[in-house]
Amino acid sequence: MTKLSTDRRRLLLGIGAAAGGTLAAGMCPFHAASAAESGPAHAADAPEPNPSAAERQPFYGVHQAGIVTPRPANGMVAAFNVVLRKPADLENLFRRLTERIVFLTQGGEWPDLDPRLPPPDSGILGPKLAPDDLTITVGLGSSFFADRPWLEKLAPAKLQRMTEFPNDALDPAICHGDLSLQICANTQDTVIHALRDIVKNTSQYLVLRWMQDGNVPAVIERNPDGTRQSARNFLGFRDGSANPDSNDATAMDEIVWIGADSPNAEPDWAVGGTYQAVRIIRNFVERWDRTPLREQEEIIGRKKASGAPLDGTGEYDEPDYASDADGARTPLDAHIRLANPRTNASQENLLLRRPFNYSNGVTRAGQIDQGLLFITFQADLEKGFIAVQNRLNGEPLEEYIKPVGGGYFFVLPGVRAPGGYLGQGLVEAVAAAPEMTPL
Repeated sequence: MTKLSTDRRRLLLGIGAAAGGTLAAGMCPFHAASAAESGPAHAADAPEPNPSAAERQPFYGVHQAGIVTPRPANGMVAAFNVVLRKPADLENLFRRLTERIVFLTQGGEWPDLDPRLPPPDSGILGPKLAPDDLTITVGLGSSFFADRPWLEKLAPAKLQRMTEFPNDALDPAICHGDLSLQICANTQDTVIHALRDIVKNTSQYLVLRWMQDGNVPAVIERNPDGTRQSARNFLGFRDGSANPDSNDATAMDEIVWIGADSPNAEPDWAVGGTYQAVRIIRNFVERWDRTPLREQEEIIGRKKASGAPLDGTGEYDEPDYASDADGARTPLDAHIRLANPRTNASQENLLLRRPFNYSNGVTRAGQIDQGLLFITFQADLEKGFIAVQNRLNGEPLEEYIKPVGGGYFFVLPGVRAPGGYLGQGLVEAVAAAPEMTPL
């Protein structure tokens, strides 16, 4: 991909473009061209209250939906082990997935079948399926390629297995997977319905490995200047104040999408896709709630009530690190400052965040099990999430958070027109490989 121009770098730095704070990389927003302005919704905006079940996201396009798509109130990531006995199964799986996703996301009515047979649907949404702003985004893990010699040479260049960072306590039962589904919709029942439909209709190929659902609160209030307020995470801070502008196609081409001129020597079939980092990050909320407000704000680098940086007054103000070299206003180890030091060098670490809060009940130790289903998209895993997380290693926030699961996935390119299917480029690349016999 081409380098950002000098003017574009100045734009991204000056009005908020970049990579400023993922909580592990996690709770704080990435500082990028801000989605503060009223107008078209952005990927990580708080959802509007009372959405319509008739809302529909288009399925066909260069990229999959659910990445730069405005975030609805409910989301889930489900990871699967994939059973493929022969290369011909690959096309069958992708065609079947595409068929189900098109129907589920576009809506329709279920056919009447013989009552002596199992019903075609779980019925939890009734006889007519409303689209409900549903998106289902398909990704592939490194094991999908590594465990199959006929796919190994076609793997995306930067796809890898997620390894532990110093503060991680990864549970193998909720990590990794051959294939991931990110399922998002206005209502939780629509998300659950979609998962059950796909599990039922792809059981020949997919075995559920783990899942984590979450939500994000709707926000109706506006900031004093009329801009949208960001939703809050379970630490009580605004989350999403400085995400890249997902409506800026040029910025998304630089930050998110794999292009034909990618510097990473990506396989041709991968053009139009992106890398996804998923992290299940537990918050120690009892400990956090007993921490003084000033200490909380210094750990994050923002004011809790307004979301403004510590040297600012409004949520979307830019922190001025250049005039605060000794950290008198924003501590040098504040989360947002470590994640995005706002230098020219940190510009290559941009990424797009689209997280959800989760609440899983009570742990065996009698503690509240809450946290962040952290999701980012970037054109390069190493320059995106991994680089930012390495800067965050050892930050004060680690006392209050613990990443416990997740994985890295390559999100497939979109389906450009009816008749095509997800993963078609990969299937055709397998068939064209000289060592392959006809499928």
